[in-house]
Amino acid sequence: MAHQVVYFGRFVDTPVLDNLRIRTGALLVSSQDGRGIISRADWTVTSPSEAASKLGVEVPVITSKENGFFFPGFIDTHIHASQYPNAGIFGKSTLLDWLTTYTFPLESSLGSAASPLYANSTTPPDPLSRAKAVYNRVISATIAHGTTTASYYATISVPATNILSTIAFEKGQRAYIGRVCMDNPATCQLAKERDLRIQTHISENVNEVKLVKELFPEQDSYTEVYDTHQLLTPKTILAHSIHLQPSEIQTIKVRQSKISHCPASNSALGSGFCPVRVYLDSGLDVGLGTDVSGGYSPSILEAARQACLVSRHVGYIHGGDSRHNLSVNDALYLGTAGGAKVVGMEGKLGAFEEGMLWDVQEIDLGDLNEKGEQLDDGAVDIFGWESWENKVAKWVWNGDDRNVKRVWVGGRLVHERQKA
Repeated sequence: MAHQVVYFGRFVDTPVLDNLRIRTGALLVSSQDGRGIISRADWTVTSPSEAASKLGVEVPVITSKENGFFFPGFIDTHIHASQYPNAGIFGKSTLLDWLTTYTFPLESSLGSAASPLYANSTTPPDPLSRAKAVYNRVISATIAHGTTTASYYATISVPATNILSTIAFEKGQRAYIGRVCMDNPATCQLAKERDLRIQTHISENVNEVKLVKELFPEQDSYTEVYDTHQLLTPKTILAHSIHLQPSEIQTIKVRQSKISHCPASNSALGSGFCPVRVYLDSGLDVGLGTDVSGGYSPSILEAARQACLVSRHVGYIHGGDSRHNLSVNDALYLGTAGGAKVVGMEGKLGAFEEGMLWDVQEIDLGDLNEKGEQLDDGAVDIFGWESWENKVAKWVWNGDDRNVKRVWVGGRLVHERQKA
């Protein structure tokens, strides 16, 4: 990429909860240190022809389309890369039997020739080739949906996990990648000694909560199990967190651990409704996760709309209390600036401010011809009279990867959608 680039057009972000910020102007992105950082902003610029000169440079200018805008890259705070081939496959199962029936066999096939998925194979199994194919697809898919940062689970296989790391690096996605370590006390001590990031699950399913109580009867709660083993830290991501008790919420707050809300997965597996508003009001940091393949889609935009829907169900089961409702603006915050807090990159990702990294997606809602007909593909119908707040809402509820035209990570162009 060039050392400096100017971006002109409409910039949409949600720097805080329920605050949709829509601005037109120009940003100068500089990358002398190898990372694209917003070095200067001018919100008085009104045309691309004056963008570079007003910022005091002579560099290329990239302009968003008339019905387009720049938006911070999505942050997926919880996704199982190894499970991507099973996205959309649930049968009639719930969490624990789904894991046994679908997930464990697939994950083992990416690292072990003894996996039951190879039982009827007529050719010699090649687990690492399969891992490479799966990881190439999932990283390409998430980037195409606008995800610039992801917190990935891999498998127990070290070689397969290394493949995931290599592919993420080559494709340019910002990623945390960890092996599935199961119940190994040594890893708890290692995390403490090295001050490592931790990703795990908590209170996803009522039967899971019961099982944890049976396995650890000396602890009062699921949260206390983690706390006893010093696994609740400011660098811990707790996925799902559906069935937490008030005392557990308080412990998580004190430990400054983070919550990954995975609404699509929670609904698909019948796990329950996460009371996100309660957690936000309690001062917890919350982001969104696709939880592929418990979640059926690699899109954080899909997770955002599911978060809105689930919040209304939470309100319903609390007597129609609308205070539980998450707005479109709230959901977009969770998928960007909120997610940045969860992955420890607050102030670096999730908004358009000087000093922040250029992890950005360019969204295009489609152009209209002289007859008022929409020219581009996609499911967002724009008539031309909508306010920009309503255009953004239409994108959240109806948009998909067809609206994601370009994606940058640290200023590097990592995805450009080709016209069909």
